[in-house]
Amino acid sequence: MHIEPGIVDGAKIVLSHATAAAAGAMALRETVRTVRAAGVAAFAGRTAITAGLVFSFFQILPHFPVGVSEVHFILGSTLFLLFGAAPAALGLALGLLVQGLVFAPFDLPQYGMNVTTLLVPLFALQMLARRIIAPDTAYVDLRYGQALALSTAYQAGVVAWVGFWAFYGQGFGAANIAAVASFGAAYMMVVLIEPLADLAVLAAAKSLRDLTGGRLFERRLHLAA
Repeated sequence: MHIEPGIVDGAKIVLSHATAAAAGAMALRETVRTVRAAGVAAFAGRTAITAGLVFSFFQILPHFPVGVSEVHFILGSTLFLLFGAAPAALGLALGLLVQGLVFAPFDLPQYGMNVTTLLVPLFALQMLARRIIAPDTAYVDLRYGQALALSTAYQAGVVAWVGFWAFYGQGFGAANIAAVASFGAAYMMVVLIEPLADLAVLAAAKSLRDLTGGRLFERRLHLAA
């Protein structure tokens, strides 16, 4: 979902610094909570794993430009369910940064927009999870409908933020509206695939509890709240 260079430029790009700072503040709040609950070592391990996975998602999984951005299989809901909100958020931010520094330096001016687009929907997903997943339900026992709701919420948030940046930067001309619409339509493919990926990963985690029941994974993965 990398915003294409030039979509937002000049003085307008300052807004992306503010939104990224707000997203960073939310990530910091969740980091404090996670470190208190799980410890520094477990948090650092989860963050390193998620950053590596995010970097791999961006570089290895299929991705292609459509309209104003690129379609990626980010698997944000999968990262949230396996590792928790804070490690997923920092992993997304760090993976995106490393990918930009190593392979796509032309994306770095858009980093604030891209990190906002990834993190804010993640925290919205966290809020939704609290509403639709009963306290006595472990994540490995989620139903398809719940996984679909989480994935759809995350991907819809990504599409909404991409649309915001595109309209903020380029206005509401017919060509820009068509470009945003084509991007949103292409992202429906991700919405169809990601819930199945979530359930497959959760099923694997359930069968491999000896490996996934440790502190490197979200406690709620196997245990009710």
